[in-house]
Amino acid sequence: MTVAVLGLGEAGSLYAQGFLTAGRSVVGFDPADVPTPDGAQRADSVAAAVADAQIVLGLTGAAHAESVLTAALPHLRPGAVFVEMNSAAPALKRRLAAAAAAVDVPFADVAVVGSVPEGGARTALVVSGTGAAATAEAFGALGAEVEVLEAEAGAAAQRKLLRSVFMKGLGALVVEALAAGEAAGDLDWVRDQVAGQLAGGAAWMDRLATGTVKHGVRRSHESQAAAQMLRDLGVCPTMTLANADLHLGATRDEQRLEDGLLAAYADVPVANVGDARDRLGLVAGRIHAVWPGARVVGRALPVFCRKGENIGILAALDVAQPGDVLVVDGQGDPDRALMGELIAERARVKGIRGMVIDGAVRDVEELQHLGFPVWALGSSPAGPYKNGPGWAGRPVAVGGVVVNRGDLVVGDPDGVVVVPAAEAEATLRAARAVQADETRRRAAIVASGAPR
Repeated sequence: MTVAVLGLGEAGSLYAQGFLTAGRSVVGFDPADVPTPDGAQRADSVAAAVADAQIVLGLTGAAHAESVLTAALPHLRPGAVFVEMNSAAPALKRRLAAAAAAVDVPFADVAVVGSVPEGGARTALVVSGTGAAATAEAFGALGAEVEVLEAEAGAAAQRKLLRSVFMKGLGALVVEALAAGEAAGDLDWVRDQVAGQLAGGAAWMDRLATGTVKHGVRRSHESQAAAQMLRDLGVCPTMTLANADLHLGATRDEQRLEDGLLAAYADVPVANVGDARDRLGLVAGRIHAVWPGARVVGRALPVFCRKGENIGILAALDVAQPGDVLVVDGQGDPDRALMGELIAERARVKGIRGMVIDGAVRDVEELQHLGFPVWALGSSPAGPYKNGPGWAGRPVAVGGVVVNRGDLVVGDPDGVVVVPAAEAEATLRAARAVQADETRRRAAIVASGAPR
């Protein structure tokens, strides 16, 4: 038997090794520069990886699951089973299963219900879908405990997310408790208290904490999917949404929103993003582009400035990272400019992409000449004071929108929208759907000759 592993990250490599140990041939594909498991063959495309495989494992992450399946389907041999192993919403699994069914490919929705780094290829699974039996046989031969659900794809994903509501929440609570203990200078005592309440003791506590930080972005997306499922079930996902936010904040990866995702928003109008989010997250219209054609996409760095003072912006310049957009609560003061060409030049050199300011600016012509995009209440020639208080990095409210560090900021001539980082990928898909619908409707209007 030949097994194709699409995605050679931590989990993909462990599953590849499990099948190799069991005497199976393994072909892997991953566009990233990650190691190839010893004994596996590395393919240079999805098509080449799946061509001779009887079992194909999808382990690329939910964000890429649909595109990878689409790339694989035309090249699968007859009878090959596509095994979708990413943590994802039930609706996504059902959509993928429908695409596979359209070309008569057996599809297995797989939920991994344990720690793959700890259990390897023997980690317990729950499986549903038309390819469930074949998948259970393949993984059972590796020593994994497999529960087969007599249900369509999506049923296993639902089980996974139901478990995640608790498990990811527990990990988030451990991280927050340990952070509080460290901040209070009482970390050892807090560790003992938490470990004493867990069946696995300190070792399990450390694994929960480490995994929450290491896989923060992926687990945030999983918690977000779980929250949507709870809404669909009529349950208010208060704690699950908090888990999503904490997982995202716990990661040490400063590039929480990948550059590729930011680039994908480059041609998406703010209005379409707002429509995709039921008009939520749109900054009040009084905050507008200070020069024509300004546009920005980046990661929010929230800033607070006391009315008429800009010490918070100066603090932000010290901590900002390339790709950041400063979102400044300037207390709605139109009379003193909080920044001008000199600060814009410093920001541009730091890689800051732009600013959104609930306050005034100056040197508008120079800002346009520099190509530095700014949204503000307006302009004033009067400069700011620098007494404070002011700070950067803590949440602020700007134009009626709460902004957290790392949120997605998109600005264009219409205005600005802020999207929570954990929802940026789903929002992009929804905004593109809005764009496509508008394009279709516009074409229909033109074709009918009806007045616009």
